[in-house]
Amino acid sequence: MEKINQSVETSTWITITHASDIAAARRAGQLLATSARFDEVRAGQLALLITEAATNILKHAGDGTLVLSAVHADGMDGIDVLAYDSGPGIGNLAQALRDGSSSAGTSGTGLGALHRLSDQFDVYAPRGKGAVFFMRLWHTPSPARQLASGGISLPLAGETANGDAWAVAGARQHTALLMVDGLGHGPEAAKAAAAAIATVALQPSLRPTEQIQACHAALRNTRGAALALGLLDAATSQLHFAGIGNISACVIDDSGRRQLASYNGIVGHNLRKVQEFTVECKPGALVIMATDGIGTQWDLDQYPGLAACDPSVVAAVLLRDHARQRDDASVLVYRVPKAA
Repeated sequence: MEKINQSVETSTWITITHASDIAAARRAGQLLATSARFDEVRAGQLALLITEAATNILKHAGDGTLVLSAVHADGMDGIDVLAYDSGPGIGNLAQALRDGSSSAGTSGTGLGALHRLSDQFDVYAPRGKGAVFFMRLWHTPSPARQLASGGISLPLAGETANGDAWAVAGARQHTALLMVDGLGHGPEAAKAAAAAIATVALQPSLRPTEQIQACHAALRNTRGAALALGLLDAATSQLHFAGIGNISACVIDDSGRRQLASYNGIVGHNLRKVQEFTVECKPGALVIMATDGIGTQWDLDQYPGLAACDPSVVAAVLLRDHARQRDDASVLVYRVPKAA
């Protein structure tokens, strides 16, 4: 079975507040590089990305967060580096990305290095609204290899196990999008979330109603979970959706934001009604799913230009600015690919 992109392969979160945190981040990156079978050159490039991203946080924002995650596509392994802060942002991004430009009295090669070394790079840093940098390295250099999805999943403070999880799995012309929130938090909630992802990975092309029933059976020996499942049909530009419990989901396109309804219940324990909805989902549209650890009052219109950014950047901004801080929190963003 081909690897799918999902959050159960636990991301490493490093809070950057001191120079010593940079070394810890590099060590975490080395472990991921070994798992992804990076050679010495690629592992060195990853270490540079981590160093520059973390140093940039300290210099310009004082503190922030670095997230390192495994990623997969077409049999290839890669590593994502996501850095975000709530600092001053960047007044002139184009200038800042040119080598030799610096607002901190340094050589000014950091941001340019992030761009050059990455197979995939994006940034959102409006003045006064913090910065999010996204970098991706594949096992073998491949700038053309792009993913349509990006997700971020943060466990409750003080916990290492995460009861929230997301997954994206492709099957021929279909793409399954899963968001799951195991009841409560901690290891037992994480077991429920992992069971749901394992179930979806087995048959990703199942319609949402069938998939939720399959998860219901698989989660009977767990705490249970809230769960939402979207199945995108590329041939018809339709999204089939069903949800149980408190998972927020919407489609955003040129016509605005369409909320997708979920029904009350607990997958694995109390499943009274599953109803599937089908909505148009044209190329370029965003599908955004979030657990109840994310506030629901966000509005992409308040972030000019964000909707055009990489899905990982969109997810990071929403989590940074709207996580409730009292629960696990997760966001999954998928941009419907345009025809080749």
